Amino acid sequence: MRINHNIAALNTFRQLTANTVGANKSLEKLSSGLRINRAGDDAAGLAISEKMRGQIRCLEMASKNAQDGISLIQTAEGALTECHSILNRMRELAVQASNDTNTAEDRAQLQQEIDQLVDEIDRIANTTEFNTKKLLNGNIGVSISDASVLSKVDMTADTKNGTYVITLAGATLGTQATTGVEPTDASGLAQGTGTVTVNGVDFAVDTTTKLADLAAEITNKVEGVEAVYDSTLNTFEIRTLDVGADQTLTVQASSANLINTEDWTTAVSATGTNISGVDVDGMGADTNVAYDGNKVMVMAGNAKGLEFVVTNTADVTITVGGSLNFHIGANEGQTMNVTINAMDAQNLGVAALDVTTTLGAEDAIATIDSAVQEVSAARSKLGAYQNRLEHTINNLGAASENLTTAESRIRDVDMAKEMMEFTKYNILQQAATAMLAQANMQPQSVLQLLQ
Repeated sequence: MRINHNIAALNTFRQLTANTVGANKSLEKLSSGLRINRAGDDAAGLAISEKMRGQIRCLEMASKNAQDGISLIQTAEGALTECHSILNRMRELAVQASNDTNTAEDRAQLQQEIDQLVDEIDRIANTTEFNTKKLLNGNIGVSISDASVLSKVDMTADTKNGTYVITLAGATLGTQATTGVEPTDASGLAQGTGTVTVNGVDFAVDTTTKLADLAAEITNKVEGVEAVYDSTLNTFEIRTLDVGADQTLTVQASSANLINTEDWTTAVSATGTNISGVDVDGMGADTNVAYDGNKVMVMAGNAKGLEFVVTNTADVTITVGGSLNFHIGANEGQTMNVTINAMDAQNLGVAALDVTTTLGAEDAIATIDSAVQEVSAARSKLGAYQNRLEHTINNLGAASENLTTAESRIRDVDMAKEMMEFTKYNILQQAATAMLAQANMQPQSVLQLLQ
């Protein structure tokens, strides 16, 4: 029996201390709701959890970025909606001006309204902003110095910002495949009975068939081909809609002189030609240009991805602005590129409309139709961007939710299980305290030996 060292009391005190520490940790977890409150609780789990927390917060921010992107796109699309309305009104005025019931004074009034509408298109293009960032003036897309020279200008994410001079002096433009004939008389009717075949599609013809109706039927039924009957010039022309060496046209008649003095009983074929000789300055080293009909595609160099259609041989300048990058992911490089080409009157090709004459009004209709198609294409692209961002937001939400679930399993405490642990430590504390009192009483038995 020893009195200097009460080993039983020391052992019990050690157990009591361990129970107290365990109870305190359990109490901390229950009060915080976290299984890991410090690195010592689970060093590896803390590292994994913190990485997951960073990903979750960035996924949520990426979702906000995508939502902001949708707001920007809707701003631009709303402005283009108004441009559509303006162009439709301009077309209405051009159709009205093409009617010879109008006097010169009437057409002057129509021209005045068209001029004002052109100015409004320019105002919309130059002032539409989101967070002070201009959207429709070409700063985040492509603009051209003369819309009458190039059309359908576009770029990809590979295209570097800059100014590119398109030299067309000496260039050869592609042509459509065309076959045209002069009818036997000016009656506007077919001259016999039989069948005309255009690119394999048959059309029945008799002496009551109006050539204008036949032209319309060919245009509607033969894909990629249009036919035009001009009663003034007394010509019947069939041509492909697109240009390029691969655009071919074949016309054959079951008997001679159904429409014209040319015998079509043997098939008459025509083939378009490709553009050539276009020089693009400012593209840097390793420049490579490819052609498809009148379409020019830059395959390498600073302007890689730049595409445009050449309509005449005057030189022109293309300016490529800085495209928008929406960061729509939690990590580096997870971005989406957005471009919006210039939508002012010059780049839409409607800056110089003249409806003061019948011929000018007719030309204006075709020009406005092309501008409407350009705006429609831009709105369609914006709609595609928006739909993509909406799917992106849904994906980010699902990713954030599932990653949060995984992080919760690592970081959060199971309250029921931890309450069991706390209860265990609480009981052990009470038991150890009682046993420590008993261990402290044991040395008193030595007094019996001293009596």
